[in-house]
Amino acid sequence: MLSRFQFKRFRPFRRPDTTAEVQDGRMAARVVCIASGKGGTGKSIIASNIAVHRARRGERVLLVDFDAGLANAHLLLGMAPNHDLGHVMQGQVKAREALSEGPHGLKLLSGGVGRQSLVDPTRRELDRLFRALMPLEKEFDLVLIDHGAGLGYSTVAHLAATSTLLLVTNHEVTALSDGYALYKRATAVNKGIRVGLVVNRAPDEKLAGAAWDSFRSVSERFLGHSPEFVGWVPADPAVSSSVQRREPVVGSYPTSPAATSLAAVADWGPIDHARTTSAFYEKARRALR
Repeated sequence: MLSRFQFKRFRPFRRPDTTAEVQDGRMAARVVCIASGKGGTGKSIIASNIAVHRARRGERVLLVDFDAGLANAHLLLGMAPNHDLGHVMQGQVKAREALSEGPHGLKLLSGGVGRQSLVDPTRRELDRLFRALMPLEKEFDLVLIDHGAGLGYSTVAHLAATSTLLLVTNHEVTALSDGYALYKRATAVNKGIRVGLVVNRAPDEKLAGAAWDSFRSVSERFLGHSPEFVGWVPADPAVSSSVQRREPVVGSYPTSPAATSLAAVADWGPIDHARTTSAFYEKARRALR
């Protein structure tokens, strides 16, 4: 029997419902933001493994590394992109031209490494970037946006636009506190947002459960609501090994405890229904005003 802190069993994968919004005759992608309040939670590992897991099931997946100037998704996927978000923002290439192909056909739009313009972009620069990214929504089934830690301007604009957020934290009190701050802000700027919480790199189920109980208790007490508990991912040497190999753990060690848990995170039901009532990046642009 599963304990209350283990993952639910999900039904076999089916292509998501196609009755949602159509843009210019094409389906708009489902967009899921992946964020954490504190650096070092393993958020990018979560994001890259979700992208690979969904792509190998036949979905057209785009992973956007929006970690401002400190991008590492390309390293985790064993890729060496020629272009990044900085090139797109500066108008040097179109967004589609900046995409690189990764495992199982997934596409990556890399973030810039050490680009100051991405660390602290102006409202005008972000508006230009969001406008450039809008056409990509017609090209994919699923867009995963890997945000930098904290509550930067671009992150808040994304949170205001999305229907679905995957919030990554650890069992440490600092990570829980910062994660709560992000959750509070997300639900303040977007009343209808659906948030799922993942406790990553937990030493064991007991500590993962205690972390979730703490987060839920504080959220219910001060906000009157709490996120959904998606599950927990155990601390696993297979993850460190996969990072060194520059391969996602769901591919390099598919039967490891971490890979099994990450696959369950990737099967979280709301990901299949993460559509907004209008174009995602149009909503994000409006949030900048």
